[in-house]
Amino acid sequence: MRLQILDLDGSLDTQTSLRTAAPWTAIDTVPLRDLGPRLRLWSRDRSIRAARKHLPARAGPTLSLLGSGDFHHLAVLLMEQASEPITVIHIDNHPDWVRLAPHWHCGSWVNRALELPQVVKLITLGVCSDDLVRPDRKGGNLPALGAGRIALFPWQHAPSRVWRRIADGPGHRYENGHLIWRNLAETGIEAGLDAIIPLITTAAIWISIDKDVLPESEALTNWDQGQMPLAAVLQTVRTLGARKRIAGADICGEFSPPRHANVFKRWEARMDQPQRASLDAALLARNEAVNRELLVAIEQASRAI
Repeated sequence: MRLQILDLDGSLDTQTSLRTAAPWTAIDTVPLRDLGPRLRLWSRDRSIRAARKHLPARAGPTLSLLGSGDFHHLAVLLMEQASEPITVIHIDNHPDWVRLAPHWHCGSWVNRALELPQVVKLITLGVCSDDLVRPDRKGGNLPALGAGRIALFPWQHAPSRVWRRIADGPGHRYENGHLIWRNLAETGIEAGLDAIIPLITTAAIWISIDKDVLPESEALTNWDQGQMPLAAVLQTVRTLGARKRIAGADICGEFSPPRHANVFKRWEARMDQPQRASLDAALLARNEAVNRELLVAIEQASRAI
C-alpha cells in the first residue's frame, strides 16, 4: 500500500513517524497548501478542478492523509480513481450527508460520493452528533437512507424525530414518527460488524475515517467529537479488511487553526466548530500516535486478502 500525504494545512508536518509506520510501497507528498484556503470547508468547482489536476494517478491501493476534517470532501476526488465497484465504509462523528450545503462541502461529500458510478453503497459508522436530531430539518439525505444507498449505524444516539415515514434499514427502524437507531455501543462492535458485513456486496471497500469520531481524550480535531473508542475503530478496520479487499483509504481529523479570508467561511466555522482558546499539546501529540495505529491497521488489513 502506498502512503499519500495531501499537504493542505501543514497539520501533518511534524508527524514524521508516519512515514516509517508501515512498509509502504511508496510515499508521496502532494503540495496543495496554496489551494488549501480555497478548498477548506467548502470549495467552488474551479478549485476542485485545480486540486484534481495535482493528484497523481493511483498506482495500487493508496492510503491518503488529508489534514483537517475541513477537507473531508476531497476524499471524493480520491474515490474517483477507483477502477472497480466499491462500498465506502465511512467512520465519522457526522453523517456528512447534508443536501442543502454546497456540493463540494465537508458536510455534504457523501452525496457527491454516491454520484460516482464506482460507489455501490455507503455505510456510515460512529455518529454521535446532533446532526441526527431532526435530520429532516437539517437537510439529511433521508431518501438515500430509505432507499438503502446509505446504511447508518451510530455509536450512540437517541431516536431521531422525522416528519414522515422512512423505510426500515439495517441500522434503523421507523416507529411512531422516530428513527430508532441500532447503536453500536449497545449491540457491541462485534454484533454490529456481523450485521454490516452482509451489506457489503462488492469485493472491494474504501475506508474513510474522520478522527472526530473519537473522544477528545484520544484525539483533538477541529470539530465536535464523538464517543467511538479507537479500539472499536481498529477492530472495524481489521475485521472488514479480513473479509474484503481494501481498494483505498483516507484519514482526516487533524487539528489546524482555521484562518479563513472568506467572510462566509469565517462565519460558518464560528457557528459550527468548537472555539478553542488554547490547545492541549499532549492531545496534539496523541493525534500522531493515533494516526500510526490507524495506518498500521489499514496497511496490514490491505495485505489480508
